[in-house]
Amino acid sequence: MASHKIILGITGGIAAYKAAELTRLLVKDDFDVQVVMTESASQFITPLTFQALSGKEVLTSLWKSNTSNGMSHIELSRNYDLIVIAPASANFLAKLTHGFADDLLSSLCLARNCPIAVAPAMNVHMWTNQPTQRNVSQLQQDGVIFFGPDSGEQACGDIGLGRMLDTEELFRSIKNHFIPKLFKGKKILMTSGGTIEMIDDVRGITNISSGKMGAAIANTAESMGAKVTLITSNHKDYLKNINAIYVSDAQSMHDAVLKHISDQDIFISVAAVSDFKPKEKLNGKLKKDTASMNLQLEPTIDILKEVGLSKNKIFKVGFAAESENLIENAKKKLRTKNLDLIVANLIQESMGLEDTKVSIIDKNTVIDLPKSNKIETAKVILEEIARHMSMDK
Repeated sequence: MASHKIILGITGGIAAYKAAELTRLLVKDDFDVQVVMTESASQFITPLTFQALSGKEVLTSLWKSNTSNGMSHIELSRNYDLIVIAPASANFLAKLTHGFADDLLSSLCLARNCPIAVAPAMNVHMWTNQPTQRNVSQLQQDGVIFFGPDSGEQACGDIGLGRMLDTEELFRSIKNHFIPKLFKGKKILMTSGGTIEMIDDVRGITNISSGKMGAAIANTAESMGAKVTLITSNHKDYLKNINAIYVSDAQSMHDAVLKHISDQDIFISVAAVSDFKPKEKLNGKLKKDTASMNLQLEPTIDILKEVGLSKNKIFKVGFAAESENLIENAKKKLRTKNLDLIVANLIQESMGLEDTKVSIIDKNTVIDLPKSNKIETAKVILEEIARHMSMDK
């Protein structure tokens, strides 16, 4: 059974070709997709393309009904969870604003009883023109969801705001619409990635981290309504609303955490912070033919412990990557660093991999999650955080 049912409305514009890949991604992710095209859209890409991708007849005409009572424009939206117009032309935005219903797509939008989202696609001057902006403002007041637009080079050669969102980002936006907003109004501060402590100007000591788990949690938390500040060493594909602050070593990560933590609700430490650093950094590059070198190390600052033992009234979550005695070592870390939750995993079952197997541990219980991809794991971890926070109220 499909996870969600959506109507994908396609209007006339060069960005219509992107809707083909969007359809493929949605169907692959188990969405039930019914494509509805305007006559203008059919001039840019054929309905047959979308029929092949969606596995359903593409609807194009108000006068060719697939219902016994001839009321496709009424019946269609009754059984769907969301209408997405992608691309949404300036002309179609105007129709939505003023309630025009002169074709199948505009008629079913007017007759809908489900939410509607639009992905605008037009020339920068069309987007910034006052009539379009008045329409956008009115549609937002009416509760229409806007995915984009984006800024960049356009088909006409102009550069600026008005491009339809990239397909992957639009796909994520649609998926995120259906995620419960468990953290609406909450602020989450996170650390992610592995820090590096420099030996000389080109060499360093580091803890290995791909940053995949941190990116998954940050993106999922933002999708659940949180305002996310992410302090990280990894440049990943983060959602646009995430405030990503890039650092390199433990000290700069520590300083950034202290700078932002005062007004946060939740702190999640996913970072693999290097435990030691050279006592003195050498200037320049140490020559390879050096006979020998004695490298004196000292501990780096323990960011998670400092936050855990501070007087900040914040829900604190740590991660423990272990090679043995997983639960025992994780419980010890939970106690000594005064955490509310800790997520534990064996390094051989997670590091650098797409899938992971973790245990979520609080002061009383251990929840062992089955092996899953990191996005699904992030979702369960965040749901557990939300559950614990609701219990503490």
